[in-house]
Amino acid sequence: MVEPTSQTARRAYYDRIDGQNLAPLWEVLDALITPEPKSRAEPFVWHYEEIRDAIMESGSIITAKEAVRRVLVLENPGLRGESKITNTLYAGLQLILPGEVAPAHRHTQSALRFIVEGEGAYTAVEGEKTVMRPGDFVITPTWTWHDHGNDSDSDQPMVWLDGLDVPIVGFLEASFAEDLDADSQPLARPDGDALARYGSGLLPVDWRPSGPSSPVFNYPYARTREALETMRRAGEWDPCHGLKLKYVNPASGDYAMPTMATFMQLLPKGFSGARYRSTDGTVFSVVEGHGRTTVGDSVLDWGPRDTFIVPAWRNHQHEADDDAVLFSFSDRPVQERFGLWREDRGNR
Repeated sequence: MVEPTSQTARRAYYDRIDGQNLAPLWEVLDALITPEPKSRAEPFVWHYEEIRDAIMESGSIITAKEAVRRVLVLENPGLRGESKITNTLYAGLQLILPGEVAPAHRHTQSALRFIVEGEGAYTAVEGEKTVMRPGDFVITPTWTWHDHGNDSDSDQPMVWLDGLDVPIVGFLEASFAEDLDADSQPLARPDGDALARYGSGLLPVDWRPSGPSSPVFNYPYARTREALETMRRAGEWDPCHGLKLKYVNPASGDYAMPTMATFMQLLPKGFSGARYRSTDGTVFSVVEGHGRTTVGDSVLDWGPRDTFIVPAWRNHQHEADDDAVLFSFSDRPVQERFGLWREDRGNR
């Protein structure tokens, strides 16, 4: 039997081993391996109309070229100073004004764009340009050349939600980035080529995927909205999610991106969802409608163009005052691949 040791003796022992870069596990075990997830992220909503002036003002502060990416980072109140919206995800709102170009570069971080306001700006990815419209979901796979611009005749500013796996790549210490020696990359394929080639229930006969990301890089909102309306006729409403679809890679049926899952859901007028929680902290962008999401004791009222966050493993319920459409993204693919993802549909 080991004799009990006084707290003073233990403290002296801890101080001695500290000089050898050692630490006692038993002092921190409860914090390292918790009975349930304990996220530092907080539920929060960014009301677009309240922050739009700040977004537009950034256009007079710095050019898109000078900034490289003129973005206001959506910092979670529980993670300030870390450029995170959840512990594993980054999000921000990017502004492109008419006549501007955000220079071409590439990086190991995967990125998504979800269009919030305006029409006519484009994203070019690996030699193909796509014009973006509100509600479109656009992807930039890891290590692909991409640039943005607004060369349309419209005088409208364009704003979109950026989502990246920056914290995941940073944690793995696998960040690489490179600038192109020109503002815009050369184009090799016409607008719409990827959607026609890979997103129409067909694939080129000898095509082989070059990576885990979807070869389709613009999923137009018009198609997505039509799919939701068609499903509405069947009336197969999920008690927690309403009608919820995930964006997929047509070559594999897997998520469109290997590190971030993306979804679109329809909540019908009067919908009052059942309680739900899952281990993937989720970022929502409101496309249509008004409602609220109750996260624990917090009530997040939302409307078109608002962004809100539901942290990991927090009970929440959606309610819709009128037909509402919500885009969302999370780190669910990473969790599923490691066998970590869990959900609780209000059973306890």
